[in-house]
Amino acid sequence: MIDLSPYRIWFVTGSQHLYGPAAIEQVRAHTQHVVDALARSKHIPVPIEYKAVATTPDEIYNVCLDANNSKNCVGLIFWMHTFSPAKMWGAGLAALKKPFLHLHTQFHRDIPWATIDMDFMNLNQAAHGDREFGYMVSRMRLNRHVVVGHWASADVQNEIGAWTRVACAWNDSQQLNVARIGDNMRHVAVTEGDKVQAQMVFGYSVNGFGVGDVVRVIDAVSESEVNDVIHEYEINYRVAEPLQRGGAQHEALRDAARIQVGLRRFLEQNRFNAFTDTFQDVHGLKQLPGVGVQRLMEEGYGFAAEGDWKTAALVRALKVMGAGLDGGTSFMEDYTYHLNEGNMQVLGAHMLEICPTIADGKPSLEIHPLGIGGKADPVRLVFNTRSGPALNASVIDLGNRFRMILNTVDVVPPQEPLPKLPVARAVWIPQPNLKTAAAAWIYAGGAHHTAFSQSVTPGQLQMFADMANVECVTIDKHTNVNDFKKELRWNEVACS
Repeated sequence: MIDLSPYRIWFVTGSQHLYGPAAIEQVRAHTQHVVDALARSKHIPVPIEYKAVATTPDEIYNVCLDANNSKNCVGLIFWMHTFSPAKMWGAGLAALKKPFLHLHTQFHRDIPWATIDMDFMNLNQAAHGDREFGYMVSRMRLNRHVVVGHWASADVQNEIGAWTRVACAWNDSQQLNVARIGDNMRHVAVTEGDKVQAQMVFGYSVNGFGVGDVVRVIDAVSESEVNDVIHEYEINYRVAEPLQRGGAQHEALRDAARIQVGLRRFLEQNRFNAFTDTFQDVHGLKQLPGVGVQRLMEEGYGFAAEGDWKTAALVRALKVMGAGLDGGTSFMEDYTYHLNEGNMQVLGAHMLEICPTIADGKPSLEIHPLGIGGKADPVRLVFNTRSGPALNASVIDLGNRFRMILNTVDVVPPQEPLPKLPVARAVWIPQPNLKTAAAAWIYAGGAHHTAFSQSVTPGQLQMFADMANVECVTIDKHTNVNDFKKELRWNEVACS
C-alpha cells in the first residue's frame, strides 16, 4: 500500500529586519503556532514542519537549496507575515526545484477594531507582503498554488491538504520507474509517445522488458506462495464454484495466482511502481494477467494495458494523491455507449484489468473465455462500480508538448443486469452530457484509455499539470463546445 508518512512539507515565512528583533521574534512565534495547528489538522495527510523565518537573500537561498537536497521534503509553503521585499527571493526561487504553495493568510482572523495601531499594522502586513511576493513569482513565470483565507479554517486546511497530496504524487513521479512488459499494441497511435521527453517533463523513467524476463520469475513461484494468495482470494472475494478447491478449473486459479506473485516479485526486484502489458505479446504465459493485475493496482501500482505507459504513470500518480481516501482509482477505457436521447451514458470497462478499489460491494472471482490473445481462459474480478462523482483523465503526446484532459462524470448503476458481460465495469454520465463531453474530448485528442478516480479532484489534477508545466483542459458541467475549441486554439498559440 502507498505510505505518505515519510513525506514532509516545509513551512517558510518571509519577513525583514526593518521592524527590529522583537517583531521578528513575534513572527517566529506566530509561525510556530500556525505550523503546529496545520500539523494537527485532520485535513492534511503530511506533516508540516517549521523551517525558517527568512529575512535575507542568503537565508532564502539556503533554505531553498536545503529543500532541494532533502529526500523527505516534497514541497514548501511560503507566507509573508510582514512585508518581505521580493527581490530578496529571486535567487532562492530560481534555484528551487520543489513545488511550493503560497499561503495568503494572516495570524489574526479579525481586525481588532478597538486596539489596532501602527505597531499592529507593521507586524501584520500579509495583505500587501504576499502581493509583493506574488508579483515576483509571476514575474519569474513560476507555477505555484495560491490558497487564500485564515489558516485555522477547514476550507483552507482542506485546500492545503489537497495540494500536499499532489506534491507527494509529484515527488513519486520524479522517482517512478515504469516497466513495459512487451511493446505497445501494434498500429495504435495514442499509446505511443516520446519517453525521453516524458522523463524530462514528468520525471518518470519508462523501460521495456521481454515477456520472458517476467515468465522466468513467474515459473519460480512456489506452491506455498500460490496457496497463500488463493487464501486471500477466498477471504476477499466470492470465488466462483469452478475455481474453488476441487473445482474443474481450480488449476486456472492457481495459474492466475502464480502470475500475480511473479509479477509483483518482478516489479519489486526492479523497483517498478507502474507497468504495462499487451495481449499481443504473452509468450510463455498460460493466460492473460487478469486478477493479478487487478490486485496489484489495488496495492497501489499504476497499470495500463496495451503498452500505454503514459496512462500507467498517471494511474500511479492518482493512486498516490488518493492514498487513504474513500473511493479508488483504476485504469479505465471508454468501451460503448447508451445513446438513448433522454439518457445518454457510457459503459467503461476493459477486457480484464479494472481495479477493485472502485468496486460496489464484494467482487466475484470468475473465469470466462476471452476471444482475444489466444491463451487459456483468464481469471478476473467481476463487479459494478459504486455510484457517485468521478473523473476520467488522459495524458497525450501532441508532438510538441503533452496535454492533460479531464472530464468529470457521474457514475450510475447499470439500468439492467449484465449477465453475459463478465468483466468489471462502470456506467457513467459525462458532464455536462455525453454529446458535449465526447465532442470536446475528441477535439482535444483525448485517449480511449484513462485514469478513472473517485478519490481525486479535477483541481488536484490541475495542480499536478501545473507542477509539470503542461497544458490541462477540463470538460465539466460548464463546458460549451465552441468555447472549448477556442481554448484549444489559444493554448496552441500559447504553447507554440
